[in-house]
Amino acid sequence: MLLLYIAILLLSFYLLHFFSEHYFIPSLDEIGKKLKMTSDISGATLMAAGSSAPELAVVIVAVLKAGHHEAIGVGTIVGSALFNLFVITGAALIIKSKAKLVWQPLVRDLLFYALSVVFMVWFFKDGILSNWEAFTFVAGYAGYIVVLYSWKKILPYKDTEQLSELDTEIGETRFDKLMKRFVSNKSFIITIIFILSVVAISILSWALVSSAIEISEILGIPEIIIALTVVAIGTSVPDLVSSAIVAKQGRPGMAVNNAVGSNIFDILIGLGLPFLIYHVLSTGKLTVNYNDLDIAFMFLMGSIVILTFIFIVTRWKTSKAAGLTLIFLYTAYLVYEIICAVYPDLGVCLKF
Repeated sequence: MLLLYIAILLLSFYLLHFFSEHYFIPSLDEIGKKLKMTSDISGATLMAAGSSAPELAVVIVAVLKAGHHEAIGVGTIVGSALFNLFVITGAALIIKSKAKLVWQPLVRDLLFYALSVVFMVWFFKDGILSNWEAFTFVAGYAGYIVVLYSWKKILPYKDTEQLSELDTEIGETRFDKLMKRFVSNKSFIITIIFILSVVAISILSWALVSSAIEISEILGIPEIIIALTVVAIGTSVPDLVSSAIVAKQGRPGMAVNNAVGSNIFDILIGLGLPFLIYHVLSTGKLTVNYNDLDIAFMFLMGSIVILTFIFIVTRWKTSKAAGLTLIFLYTAYLVYEIICAVYPDLGVCLKF
């Protein structure tokens, strides 16, 4: 059984990369062009929402499933947010170094991300996310969409990463040829492929996470380590893959916007929508132990300061050194959490 779950895990990683590279990214580009979206808006909305579908699915199931598993959902969002900011942004800076970033949309997304984290820490301080707090999250994301389309009027900028020469046509596999044979409308084909790719990414992420959990249970790995590594990192694989692809295409700004935009979506929709659904369907209370997340919350707040500082020092240019620093910081955090989970009485684990 262990070998079977390892095989499923590896196959899930491969198929996630395949669907992201051959279907998700090309269809995303085409939809963005049809809607006349700039690359930063496309990265912060379509790409962020599509690649964050696994996190949303995990939280919905965790919140609605009997037995009070909401802490797993919240832990997944927090862990994924840290992975996105440190690892995905770091990877984008390494893959396409010495590239000039458009700072205006990054400032916009960092500001909204900072507000999202502040609200999350504030709302979870008492260990309960009420119905009005969940609604505030969802309403906040609606406000973010409005700001996306009006930000150019506040800080004008030119989109330098829009694809114009790169080929993003869909039609390399037998499935594509079959689709074209039965459906002549290209826009309809693109929409279907985009939806199916998001569904495929979600299903594959579930397979990846489920197989990893089974492996962890067979090997006797503690549950908190599963939440910090397997679930959080596993559900963030689509973000990492899609961001790496667009960074290789010469669009590191879009990759960074995707990482930050995914965090905004994860917090405001990934937490707000499932908890709001729960409050509509039930009158009970959902509690989350804040003490288990205090260090993670500190890292989330610190990540904003660190990322802003790096961009200011590098004058909004990508840098391998900066990317490696971000990945090192995430690794240090991960090691710290694992040590505290396995050896809580060492005296190095801070609690507030």
